[in-house]
Amino acid sequence: MDSNEVEYAGFWVRLGATLIDTVLVMAITFPLLIAIYGWQYFDPQIGKGGMFAGPADFLISWVFPFVAAIWFWRARQATPGKMALSLHVVDAETGATLSLRQSIGRYFAYLVSIIPLFLGFVWVAFDRRKQGWHDKLAGSVVVRTKRKGGEPIPLPPARPT
Repeated sequence: MDSNEVEYAGFWVRLGATLIDTVLVMAITFPLLIAIYGWQYFDPQIGKGGMFAGPADFLISWVFPFVAAIWFWRARQATPGKMALSLHVVDAETGATLSLRQSIGRYFAYLVSIIPLFLGFVWVAFDRRKQGWHDKLAGSVVVRTKRKGGEPIPLPPARPT
């Protein structure tokens, strides 16, 4: 990816990508959870009796999204929502695909962005490089094809991975 052809992706387009990803994850996980636990899985009166309804709940609700996000970042530089909007998650210094370590760190750093009222995500709107706190912690940026009049970003050419 040539740095002269891309620009940092801003808050609204990243929010759109997140909404697409959320709908896709729900479209996959909800039918599985309903098939295994029935509709009472979503009934707050019945509750789960703990943090998880069972091992399948843990795997479907937590492990699957984690593995999928890491795989997509490493294999495609983007989750399906980001792909739909032509966004790429890359190393902030080289423009290359994130390392496995960066990908795992970025995923867990979402907690840092979420806990204080999602402020770490809102930070994208105000940051010069459009980085959320999770991006800063993982050393990543989200880029997209440059629009007319957009300012190119200073990334060196990507190294082969």
